[in-house]
Amino acid sequence: MSTTADQGLGYEAARDELVDVVRRLEAGGLSLEDSLALWERGESLAKLCERHLAGARERIDTALAVVEEDVAE
Repeated sequence: MSTTADQGLGYEAARDELVDVVRRLEAGGLSLEDSLALWERGESLAKLCERHLAGARERIDTALAVVEEDVAE
């Protein structure tokens, strides 16, 4: 479940929070409800990271296409 606040969350911040979520889940000792909430947060953060990486890939592909066009001319 992505929130409006997540929209402004950069890749590094999302990744760091995801690492913290994983660390807390692996440590255990949480209630089932807390574990589920953390899991859901982790899923949301992972999707956000994937969107950031997809955007970066698209920018790189676009830049490479421009370079290839320039070389071909």
